[in-house]
Amino acid sequence: MSDHPLDRAKWRDLEDGQLIGRGHPAGDFLEAWRWEVLEEREGFLRLAAHVPEHVRNPRGQLFGGFTPTYVDLVALFTFRAGNRTGGWRHWLTTLRMEVEYLEPVVGDRIEIVSEITARRGRNAWVHTRFLGPEGRPHVLATTVLRALE
Repeated sequence: MSDHPLDRAKWRDLEDGQLIGRGHPAGDFLEAWRWEVLEEREGFLRLAAHVPEHVRNPRGQLFGGFTPTYVDLVALFTFRAGNRTGGWRHWLTTLRMEVEYLEPVVGDRIEIVSEITARRGRNAWVHTRFLGPEGRPHVLATTVLRALE
């Protein structure tokens, strides 16, 4: 492990099947330590993500304003998917994000599928889908990330 601060971060201490451990500000808010990695390969993630009570509206739906927090965090990890043990060579920044809501996200779990669909120089386009129990997309999102020097 390198001396890079992200390589030493407590939230990088993972149990089998975890994407992120405790101690990450956004991850802790979303209780991401409860997420399960269902599939991971280079530039691709499929997760069973927990939806805590405090991010749901009174109808039990994921509050729309928190959806981009999921999208951003998942996109950042998708950028590193399949190569998370090799150290964190670059900081990443989000340049653009579009979120399209098709149906409400209901309940305490959601499947999220995210993949890099294009790379140009230091930029990557990440497409993320939130799938309902029947496999239909409830949220579609595109995030453009840039690796910083």
